[in-house]
Amino acid sequence: MTMTTPERAASTSPLADLSVCYSSLRERVGRIDPPRDPAVEVVVLVQGPGPVPDVPGARTVRLGSLGVARSRNAALDVAGRRYLLFCDDDVEVDLDGVAAGIERLRRTGAAIALGRGTSPDRTLRKRYSPDGTPLTLLNSAKAATYELLVDVEQVRAHGVRFDHRFGAGAQYYLGDEYVFIADALRAGLRGVAVAEVFGTHPATSSGSRWGTEADRAVRAVVLNRVFGRHALPARVAFAARRLPRLGPRAALRFALDGRRPLGSPDAPVPDPGLPTHDTRPEERHR
Repeated sequence: MTMTTPERAASTSPLADLSVCYSSLRERVGRIDPPRDPAVEVVVLVQGPGPVPDVPGARTVRLGSLGVARSRNAALDVAGRRYLLFCDDDVEVDLDGVAAGIERLRRTGAAIALGRGTSPDRTLRKRYSPDGTPLTLLNSAKAATYELLVDVEQVRAHGVRFDHRFGAGAQYYLGDEYVFIADALRAGLRGVAVAEVFGTHPATSSGSRWGTEADRAVRAVVLNRVFGRHALPARVAFAARRLPRLGPRAALRFALDGRRPLGSPDAPVPDPGLPTHDTRPEERHR
């Protein structure tokens, strides 16, 4: 696998150094609308049994594992360019915004650029940190995966991975992005918020779920994973901010919920995935 050197990166278009890696289930692959720029490496990581459909202009990789966090880790393994945008199969990528994010990473040396997302009507999906704000444990909780642009070389060098116990398809079905950012910051990497739109996503997402007791319990486990023995003040602060939505009793239960994630974040993956199709034009091979 060939990675882009810093010297070459400085003299090429940002998009020539970009991998966009989609995570999808086999039955949802057909909804992917990949970027059309031939400079961009597009990879589709497919989970689920059955034949893997072709995606024009993309390399498809079958995974024997389940869970979106395992798919994100596979993206870190197979990405062939210096910068990686994680993506879901229902996201429309904004390459202009991503290119600006790459330029920010080049200038600052940060490992993570956290961009912005819009709904289909082009309104921002939530409140975002001001441009240039350093990422911390306190301002990264609402990160969405398609807002994450990472420097693959730095992330690999520091051994940062997604915790497979979190995210869609796992027992703790929320918070995989937040845990990833927290682990990256603890490993000594830097992240920065950028005022650029990286993609458009449907109005409903897992990150907005607070409605059920199960949702609240999972969020408490996420905070306990991120903050460790300092999690109690974090849970209290989050409960206070959500008090109007939760109500006093649910907020108190959330604040007192000290449950930790079960299992090991380093459990082996049965099948890291094998390339199955490559439908990119010949000139896209590097």
